[in-house]
Amino acid sequence: MTEAQWAQIKPHCLGKISDPGRSGRNNRLFMEAVLWIVRTASPWRDLPAMFGNWSTAFRRFRDWRETDVFKRIFDALSDEPDMEYAMIDATIVKVHRHGQGANVWPAPSARGLRSMV
Repeated sequence: MTEAQWAQIKPHCLGKISDPGRSGRNNRLFMEAVLWIVRTASPWRDLPAMFGNWSTAFRRFRDWRETDVFKRIFDALSDEPDMEYAMIDATIVKVHRHGQGANVWPAPSARGLRSMV
């Protein structure tokens, strides 16, 4: 994550000096851990040790999710969307059957034609 991205995210994180309760140790490293999980689609147990204990990271993720921290971060970042990676692919938009070359209407058999005459 770049310095500019972190500057936008930082004010919305829990664990600042002004927040009551426990303080978050290294919110930026935690956000990098969350982004690693999202990018790799790995389970929390596979979180690399450089991000700290996976169980602690997961509990912190759960706490942030329940207090809508990620929604606030999303809202703050969505003011200026980066359309660099916007794309449409086949996992999102499906082609209609006849666009794939399929017969929409089954061809009548020769026997069926004789019975129609």
